[in-house]
Amino acid sequence: MKVAIYPGSFDPITVGHMDIVERATVLFDKVIISVAETDMKNPLFSSEERLDLVSSIYADNEKIEVVAFKKKLTVDLARENNACAIIRGLRAVSDFEHEFQLATMNRSLAPDIESIFLTPKDTLIYVSSSLVKEIASLGGDISKFVHENVEMALKAKLNH
Repeated sequence: MKVAIYPGSFDPITVGHMDIVERATVLFDKVIISVAETDMKNPLFSSEERLDLVSSIYADNEKIEVVAFKKKLTVDLARENNACAIIRGLRAVSDFEHEFQLATMNRSLAPDIESIFLTPKDTLIYVSSSLVKEIASLGGDISKFVHENVEMALKAKLNH
């Protein structure tokens, strides 16, 4: 069985992330979405909330597993889950430099684990978690950028 992990903070998960997951399930038998506990400044959703939101979206999909990604190396998480690949999403050239650096370091640490870069549909290339949060905080319509569970959670979190 070919397994890949897709790590990220997913604060919150967007339709762009979901498109990457869908693409990955065509390539792999199992995709493990790894929701990171993150030290990023001021995440809107707690680690548990993000894990619950992602899990709610994929509860009925047997090809997808959602796990908490505690503070550890991504390659160690991949090894623990017998993953042969780490999935990373690229939206623009600006993402590439950072992602290339991560992939090169991961290859140095674990030459047996491949980094796979996937791009979302061209109609989703501009969607980011930070933009979705900004639009939601200003009362804008985010329904085409996130799953309905995420939209409801954002509205509740922001009191809209």
